[in-house]
Amino acid sequence: MKKSLFLFLILCLCAPMYAQEANDFEIEEVTVVQRKKGKVKSRTEAFDTEKINSEELCRAACCNLSEAFETNASVDVAYSDAATGAKQIRLLGLGGTYVQLIQENTPAVRGLAQNFGLEYIPGPWMSSIQVSKGTSSVINGYEATSGQINVELLKPQTQNPLSFNLMFNSEVMAEANIMGGWQIPLKEHEHEHEDGEACHHQSLYTGILAHYTGSYMAMDENKDGFADMPKVQNANIANRWFYRHGDYTFQALVRGLYDRRRGGQNVLSKAFQPANPYLINLNTWRVEGFLKNGYVYDDESGSSVALITAVSYHNLDNTYGVRNWKANQLNVYVNGIWQRNWEGQGEIDNDHRLSAGVSVNYDRYEENLQLPLTNYQLDRFEVVPGLFAEYSFKYDEMLSLVAGVRADYSTRYGFFVTPRANIRYTPFEWWTLRGSVGLGYRSPNAIADNAFILPSSRTLHLADTIAQERAVNAGISTTFYIPIGNKELQLSAEYYYTHFLNSTIVDLDHDPHAVYIYNQCDIDGAKSFAHSAQIEASMEVLRGWTWSLAFRYTDVKQTTFNADADAYVLRTKALTNRFKGVITTSYQTPLRKWQFDVTAQFNGISRMPDGFVAMGDLNGGYANPKAIRWYPQLMAQITKYFKSSSLYVGAENMTNFRQYGPIVGYDDPYGADFDASMVWGPTMGWKVYVGFRYDLEKE
Repeated sequence: MKKSLFLFLILCLCAPMYAQEANDFEIEEVTVVQRKKGKVKSRTEAFDTEKINSEELCRAACCNLSEAFETNASVDVAYSDAATGAKQIRLLGLGGTYVQLIQENTPAVRGLAQNFGLEYIPGPWMSSIQVSKGTSSVINGYEATSGQINVELLKPQTQNPLSFNLMFNSEVMAEANIMGGWQIPLKEHEHEHEDGEACHHQSLYTGILAHYTGSYMAMDENKDGFADMPKVQNANIANRWFYRHGDYTFQALVRGLYDRRRGGQNVLSKAFQPANPYLINLNTWRVEGFLKNGYVYDDESGSSVALITAVSYHNLDNTYGVRNWKANQLNVYVNGIWQRNWEGQGEIDNDHRLSAGVSVNYDRYEENLQLPLTNYQLDRFEVVPGLFAEYSFKYDEMLSLVAGVRADYSTRYGFFVTPRANIRYTPFEWWTLRGSVGLGYRSPNAIADNAFILPSSRTLHLADTIAQERAVNAGISTTFYIPIGNKELQLSAEYYYTHFLNSTIVDLDHDPHAVYIYNQCDIDGAKSFAHSAQIEASMEVLRGWTWSLAFRYTDVKQTTFNADADAYVLRTKALTNRFKGVITTSYQTPLRKWQFDVTAQFNGISRMPDGFVAMGDLNGGYANPKAIRWYPQLMAQITKYFKSSSLYVGAENMTNFRQYGPIVGYDDPYGADFDASMVWGPTMGWKVYVGFRYDLEKE
């Protein structure tokens, strides 16, 4: 902007001199292009939040939310088993069940949606993602333990009238997305404000988001007779509305989803035709919606009230060989918020904000798990009403503080209190410090949280009562903004510690043919905790050319049963990598004609469960590994931009590294040794994709 003003002033000063020599003087159009940052961390907010915008999402084949973090060092996403294609997320070393994943501040991926919920939010639908580490705001609830991920979808009042995204990859999977937002003309009604000024502003918008994914060919790269990825048909459509009249704002969204997956032994293979094939049939239906009402009743103080209501119904019917899991969940969420802002006295700006309100969360589960020798009926319901208050304070650009507390009552677990605090201190413009501490709670779902164990022959030993999980999270981070020439090097470091007062322990160490799920609080002296430390550096080294380097170390431990010593032992959590390194670079040519993106990942060692015996490993696989070595992955993409469209081609896992023989006992899927849950790395080789984006921009 400053460059544009400078050029304009120079031209204005020079124009009279040229006008004396010529009657006609024409100024050519001057375009100043500034590359938008794909990841932005606020310098003024108290929360340690990183915003991932559409620029970053387009750097890879972001088909859905599970693929939105390939260039991010903080969030891990990996396959949870080798048979269903389900993915799990990790933040601060902890699984996705401890991350509060919300969609525009309403519940999204939780409960029964935990298994495939990341794939239910298409990438082209998202306008941005906010990743908050550690304790988050109490306004959104008590469930965030390791952090919060909020997804913002395209808004009808800002999105283009027509957009579509088409993609096809070498796994014979096709994806199509069609989006559009339009304004609906309204007859304007004039009224007066209190100050007598006439006002007749009202606006109405609607938008459509449609998605379809289809894969029709089963692939078996490791020749074990099992499809590496299931065949998928996924249809997903949403309609949303936005209405504003003066100080009143209304938003609504309704969405329906159908997801079908067919996997297991590849019965289409002529070389392998088992008499009784092991088949995986997964069927999911989901409907959801939300209503948001907001009213600003005092513009001067910013006083407002809001009422958010969200409803979802999730139904699944899953078969894993001879195992059958049928369940449905009804969730109703209501959150009423009052907010007021005011400015403090003094020469230096200091702003205050108080938010308070009441919320209610209702969950009803009807769940049945049929195993060969056991039938689990796990019907339950939980109602959690709560009160909350949060105070925010900003002192100029130097200090930000957010302190909140909420009190909730669960019909399953009783009364509990959630205090949280976040602070930011900026002693100098180039240096920022942040700190946070708080509690997090969650109601565990024994099967949905651990569905990765279902494609196996492991017997299930479930505690009679699963207690509420409770944890304390504390963290500190620092960021330096170092000027180098006319560029800026952003250097950050952070450390977070999570200590569980009670956790649900999934014990894979006790017996290689069984899984034990029990409460930490039921074992004398049992512990569960996680350390996470990360450093990251990013910079635009040349105009349009950015680099980012990050390294993260995690130490996650919990008490499990040691079959050899016949005792409970504190040990590193199985199948959890100890470190991760990420190097990303991106170059965008002047005037945004071409873009080149490369990402390298280095995934650290992890531990296999005790007593595990790798049966039937293939092609140089690791037999009974005590520790798994680190492995690299490389991704790249080239994008060609046109006036209203772009064409992109890329590849994933270009190192072609994969875990050979990820399915133990594949030659006898109904035997005691069969297990598809021992996944620690990629199960498929490199993949190539090509896609096309088009946007019909607003006039």
